Amino acid sequence: MKRHTWIITGVAVLAAVIIAIVIISQFTGPDDVAKKPDDQNNQEEQQKDSNEEKDKKTQFEAEHQSFQHMDYPGKVSPKFSAEQLTSPPSANWITNGGNISNGRYSQLDQINASNVADLKAEWVTSMGSGFKFKYSGESTPIVYDGVMFNITGANDVQAINAKTGEIIWEFQPELADGLDTVCCGWTSRGVAIGEGKVFVGLLDSRLVALDQKTGEVVWETEVDEWEKGHTIASAPLYYDGKVYTGIAGGEYGIRGYVAAYDAEMGRQIWRTYTIPGPGEEGHETWPQDNNSWLTGGAPVWQTPAIDPELGQIYFSTGNTSPDLDGSNREGDNLFANSVVALDADTGERNWHFQEVHHDIWDLDAANPVVLFDVEMDGEMKKGIAQAGKTGWVYILDRTSGEPLIGIDEKEVPQLDKQKTSPTQPFPKGDNFVPQEVTEEDVKNDLPEEFDGKYGKLFTPFWDEPMTVKPSPQGGGNWPPSAYNPNTEYFYVLGNDNYFSYAHYADDEENTYEQGKEYLGSVWQPVENSPMRSTVTAIDIKTNKIVWQKNWDTIAYSGVLTTKGNLVFVGHNDGRIIAYDAKTGDHLWEFKTDAGANAPPITYEIDGKQYISIFSAGNSLAGTKHGDKIYTFSLEGQYNSAEDIPKEEINTSPLAEKREEHEEHEEQDSTETQDEGNASLDQGRTIYENNCLSCHGDQGAGGHNGPSIKNSDITKDREKLIEQIKNGSGGMPPFGGTLSEDEINVLSDYIMEKLANKE
Repeated sequence: MKRHTWIITGVAVLAAVIIAIVIISQFTGPDDVAKKPDDQNNQEEQQKDSNEEKDKKTQFEAEHQSFQHMDYPGKVSPKFSAEQLTSPPSANWITNGGNISNGRYSQLDQINASNVADLKAEWVTSMGSGFKFKYSGESTPIVYDGVMFNITGANDVQAINAKTGEIIWEFQPELADGLDTVCCGWTSRGVAIGEGKVFVGLLDSRLVALDQKTGEVVWETEVDEWEKGHTIASAPLYYDGKVYTGIAGGEYGIRGYVAAYDAEMGRQIWRTYTIPGPGEEGHETWPQDNNSWLTGGAPVWQTPAIDPELGQIYFSTGNTSPDLDGSNREGDNLFANSVVALDADTGERNWHFQEVHHDIWDLDAANPVVLFDVEMDGEMKKGIAQAGKTGWVYILDRTSGEPLIGIDEKEVPQLDKQKTSPTQPFPKGDNFVPQEVTEEDVKNDLPEEFDGKYGKLFTPFWDEPMTVKPSPQGGGNWPPSAYNPNTEYFYVLGNDNYFSYAHYADDEENTYEQGKEYLGSVWQPVENSPMRSTVTAIDIKTNKIVWQKNWDTIAYSGVLTTKGNLVFVGHNDGRIIAYDAKTGDHLWEFKTDAGANAPPITYEIDGKQYISIFSAGNSLAGTKHGDKIYTFSLEGQYNSAEDIPKEEINTSPLAEKREEHEEHEEQDSTETQDEGNASLDQGRTIYENNCLSCHGDQGAGGHNGPSIKNSDITKDREKLIEQIKNGSGGMPPFGGTLSEDEINVLSDYIMEKLANKE
């Protein structure tokens, strides 16, 4: 398979004064900055009126906006105790993972394996946000005292009556103008609550605290500079008066870290980098003759877990940067691709376990870690599990980081040019997806014209394309896993598809430029090859598969498990599915109107158990987009989405204004360009909204899509337009979402600005 044929993520007083000045300048409160003085508001209103026709301003063009639609009906969250945060969720779902162990297990059992077939939709709420293809709905809702909190891919936050679905308030952030360093689709995986606040990480790398009753901004702090590639995609975590968040953006050559902030006013307490600097443990695993560690990646994509008894916070780290080129960063490259334990109070590193040494395959540890306690060999063990993109679950002792089930270092294929590691960790037990492309696979799955090299996990590559498994999609990707203490099974979603890698020394992707994608090589899915996935139950004591379901598409949602002997997952085609937790038997399903690409949750109000899922589609999964939360109960009325009367669907009062605002933004963006560039600028906007997450900001490939820079299809306008309209090879069709004019200007932009010209 040749490159040109490839187809198209006092001192004391002085100190106190200085701190006060910094706090005042850095953080905003609801009564000073968030709400402007009346005279300033009047002046701005007069100015707005005088320029209304010229500027076409809307209420969304101010800074962060909060809109309250009804009185807040419940209690606000307290300063949660360690006991509250570690108890298995029942009535409430108060953290992203259900509790701070991230197990996504609920002790509710009113809905169980014997009656789950009777589940029907109780209420549906349309969020009115995140429709564009660039957005992905990956959020896990939070529920406390009858109120649900959710965030869309556009970073809009809503408080919802969890019993009826009515929207209580909405928060509309003003994201940074020109934000273009989001590597893998515009998304957010959730919010956090505590001390009467809702904590939100924004894509432009800001952390915001909202008043839980009103949605008004309490404080805001800049975590880092988005222009350099720093973003926040994960849900924050509240614990012990602190808010923890990780930084994503490894594809932009950032240096990842986790930081803790004071929950009361947003002051940073500590920050710990995932890549050690000079003099720190692990720095010797990076070259000493260059500064590759400064751009070495190791981002944090997911919400951490905490063990209060041990006083440790746990998370896993992303891949090294550049993702696919190891030639300039010889060594194991700690602490990328690792499970890491820090002191929760100080950020001091306690232990680590690296899953992939010197990664060149983008096999980052993107799945959230899960804490569990289990009896093994007559002794209770404190465990931690992480599902890797490699297709293995890594099961460790969370007190020390040592394997609870054996993990052996084994020799792997070598390539001097890539400075590959001589060995890699191989966990004992079963892999939950295939880890090799076989001759039979090539014969049965790949197109007849395929003539490239192929191999297995840890096979290196250079200037000839190499097809291996698992792919950069995993194995285990971001969709959270779950652990059920009753079955003692770990439930994981895994992807199985064909990707090819190659390295070209003359490619611009090999050159670091701040704020630009830094992949260091080329990757892409094999055209016309199948995309499959697995839903797997693994015995936590043996790391062996108990049962497994096979899907004919990638798995991109997450898992919920309950005391009712149930496992719930979402499917790309819109279904939420329930399996028997012990046997894997298919027990129930309901098809929503968009890709069900977020983890389900469960909660209880007035003695009644509910199941909810945010069904809004996903840009990387290429699924149908939507904006709805579906909620089910045994007393629900609706057997299908088609049965739900339109007038019964709760809707955002701001939906129409949001649509108008987005139209004005796109129009204003085009009008700021010179007339001769207006068409190409419009094409760029359409590309960013629909194509960037898969094909990268320069067309060199993203997390799911191929490079289009050297594709033959970019040299034939008719074929390019046909591909955009109809899709193929895992690419969704855009004929139903983009107009003829939009497809034409998009194709012009791709051919003029992204395609390499011979």
